[in-house]
Amino acid sequence: MKKIMLVFGTRPEAIKVAPLVKEFQKYPEQFELVTCVTGQHREMLDQVLQLFDIKPDYDLNIMKQGQDLVEVSARILLGMRDVLVQAKPDIVLVHGDTTTSTITALSAFYQQIPVGHIEAGLRTHNIYSPWPEEMNRQLTGRMASYHFSPTLLSQQNLLREGIRNDNIIVTGNTGIDALYMIVDKIKNDSSLGAKLSKELRIAGYETDRLSPSSARRLVLITGHRRENFGEGFIRICKAINFLSERYAMVDFVYPMHLNPNVRAPIQTVFGRKRPSNLFFIEPLEYLSFVYLMEKSFMVLTDSGGIQEEAPSLGKPVLVMRDITERLESLKAGTVRLVGTDYEKITSEVSKLLDDSEHYQEMSKAISPYGDGKACERVVSQISNWIR
Repeated sequence: MKKIMLVFGTRPEAIKVAPLVKEFQKYPEQFELVTCVTGQHREMLDQVLQLFDIKPDYDLNIMKQGQDLVEVSARILLGMRDVLVQAKPDIVLVHGDTTTSTITALSAFYQQIPVGHIEAGLRTHNIYSPWPEEMNRQLTGRMASYHFSPTLLSQQNLLREGIRNDNIIVTGNTGIDALYMIVDKIKNDSSLGAKLSKELRIAGYETDRLSPSSARRLVLITGHRRENFGEGFIRICKAINFLSERYAMVDFVYPMHLNPNVRAPIQTVFGRKRPSNLFFIEPLEYLSFVYLMEKSFMVLTDSGGIQEEAPSLGKPVLVMRDITERLESLKAGTVRLVGTDYEKITSEVSKLLDDSEHYQEMSKAISPYGDGKACERVVSQISNWIR
């Protein structure tokens, strides 16, 4: 029996790792699964752990008010040293491009424990965009022995960097596995929709506004990228203000990230005077967010994972970044880049709202990120690689 350690720390990681935890748990005769969380996102991480009923074996609980990336990194490195010495896993699996993933991989390297990288090979080739995620994923890729790429393009990126082909497998994205699990949960539980609608009402948005008789549409907005802090978010907020005033029959709903750098521009641009169809609400748990995303008309975001999730639900995505590591979505036509440019944001949102043919072209484009069976492929390949 092989001991597999899964380490994650942020909400996006937890969402994409949760179905993998469940898949490993199907084979207790083959794998001893150990889970460790760093707590890089504390409250938002705990929401996902509760949703998927995951009880970590180790919790570093590293977050405290006002710490920078240097302190976060140091605390993860020291904490993971002790965890790895105690647990002695045969392989450590990390996900994506977070500080948790990179520093955990470094800690495992110091202990000479093989690392497997889930969602490997995404690249923008600009180490400052997104920052620090692009450098994180490149560093993790250099330390990893095994690479689970979501797409053929991400596999090609790794091959160009000298990674051996027999150490790479294309799996699809585990985030789509999680998304399909949640959508099925919502559809198969008749009482759940009412519960989620109530939770959204408490958060600040009434989904009954979207009844078929009202003909209202919903633009869902998220934002959190460090490179957009400051003037970038000011321009985003000004664009949202213009659009909400122009389209009175469209609701613009923005679940605000907890980071003060995200919230301050909202206060600067809007103060307390806001259009009646513009809703700044508190962060949503994953289940509620998927419920709202499925009800949306389109999504305006700077997130990475939403570029994969929303198109799988048939929702066009406008990405408020200048470049993206998810080039497959651009090629497929499921997303468009608008950066934080006021004119691009307002014109592209307007085009989707006004031009039904353009909307259908994006919403019907086939998502390139998998069939919901990525976790099966990861577990199967682990059996081949780790004997």
